[in-house]
Amino acid sequence: MKNIYQRIDEILPKIIQPAFRKNKGLGNEIGFYVFDYDPEYELLVRDRVQFIKKKARGAYGLNIVEFDLYEIIIEMLDSKGYLKRNFEMEEKKGSEHVLFKATKSTLRITEDDDVFVKYIGERLEGADIVFLTGVGKAWPIIRSHTILNNLHRIVEDQPLVMFFPGTYDGGSLMLFNTLKDDNYYRAFSLVDKY
Repeated sequence: MKNIYQRIDEILPKIIQPAFRKNKGLGNEIGFYVFDYDPEYELLVRDRVQFIKKKARGAYGLNIVEFDLYEIIIEMLDSKGYLKRNFEMEEKKGSEHVLFKATKSTLRITEDDDVFVKYIGERLEGADIVFLTGVGKAWPIIRSHTILNNLHRIVEDQPLVMFFPGTYDGGSLMLFNTLKDDNYYRAFSLVDKY
């Protein structure tokens, strides 16, 4: 079995390939990929994602657009003036109310007018590859299978790589190696473990 360093080192050579960027050889599937890793390597992966983006741009002229799910939540709540209100509501009613009701309602996740998906869609121009990060930080407000399913509507021309702190077995996602997602999801593993 490959260690985390070996697997991370395989990312850049894979994503610079023209066939990868054109979603070739996927059997009419959308080019969505998962790079799963043990959650203990979260800080290492965050650091390497930044290195990969810089190297891809500098050496290969590729524009990788990163969307940190947690940072988007904070930015959206702050821009609507809800961030401070969420803190106040959390103090009065508890975290569960804020996380599951108020915040999800504000972001309209899984609805036709999902502002989260709209936010990403408005920032895709010029992207050669899309990176999704912050999956663990955004849980449970945004669940990985939900965002992947919703992004099918707008991310079609670029490959998308979700960096996932947990296990992906080719059909289901297990966040933090403990929280099994009951929903089946079809994506490709970016880098094999063996």
